[in-house]
Amino acid sequence: MPDRKFLVTFSPHDRHPETTNKVMMTVIIAMLPIIANSIWYYGYYAVKGYVLTALFCVGFEYLFDKISGRPIAIKDNSALLTGLLLAMNMPAAAPWWTMLVGSFVAIVVSKQVYGGLGQNPFNPALVARVFLLIAWPVEMTSWVRPSPVIHGFLFDTVSSATPLGTLKSDLIAHGHVVTANLATYTDQLIGNVSGCMGGDGAIFVLIGGLFMMNRKIISWHIPVSFLGTLFVFTGIIWLINPQRTIDPFLHIISGGAMLAAFFMATDYVTSPVIKRAQIVFGIGCGLIAGVIRIYGSYPEGTGFAVLIMNAFVPLLDKYMRPLSFGEVKK
Repeated sequence: MPDRKFLVTFSPHDRHPETTNKVMMTVIIAMLPIIANSIWYYGYYAVKGYVLTALFCVGFEYLFDKISGRPIAIKDNSALLTGLLLAMNMPAAAPWWTMLVGSFVAIVVSKQVYGGLGQNPFNPALVARVFLLIAWPVEMTSWVRPSPVIHGFLFDTVSSATPLGTLKSDLIAHGHVVTANLATYTDQLIGNVSGCMGGDGAIFVLIGGLFMMNRKIISWHIPVSFLGTLFVFTGIIWLINPQRTIDPFLHIISGGAMLAAFFMATDYVTSPVIKRAQIVFGIGCGLIAGVIRIYGSYPEGTGFAVLIMNAFVPLLDKYMRPLSFGEVKK
């Protein structure tokens, strides 16, 4: 019998030690500084939000798999990750039932009906956030003033507008930016401003993002092109008319820009695979977010921007793929 020099088997031929549950857990570990910071400022309400959305999302994942006869997939940690991301995109004092509805939309409507993990075209947590924002705008825009836990583990539920909301209100009321009403750079960086639980505190989001880059969970292409485009676009508008908007550095550290760039837009399933397509994807996200923030009626636009660009991912991967070995360019 001749020696078998080649072994022909079915793909995949290249196996990697990283499994889905390990990747998801690494992302969750990267989120811990953000979670800790939001608990510092929102105390019990942040703990309640993270616990409820995590339990609801994992529960809906289990129930849908059980009812549909699919293999139970909760061990891959994707539902847990979705729950935590959903909590980060909600106000600290959001009612528990909005978390329940949002978890159902994220897991069942946005993910399972498409076939489960790997089949969904849109980021589940962002779909749930946008749905809740449209269905219950009052509950989803009832912001409260953060209060560090040194003042007690229960924070004072005093209503307070977000920095971007204040900016939009000033433009409507006065026709220009009121500098005295702007949050400081320090408050924006550490998260001492009203907003979603995980959307502010840019320095903690950056720490998590750099950790994922170091572990090679994500690459620089989407975050850098996203934030770079947002910075350049808003910077141009700011240089032309500084009364129209805030400076570009404040734009990238305020609202959900950092969280969207590092944790939402980089989702494996709903972002491009090809590197140059990722850059185009990030540019589109940054440009759309900037347009909505400056010219739209809604003060924040990053979530909408990511969802819109999610729809273009199949086209970007199809038409921007490199030539295969031996393929001749037409």
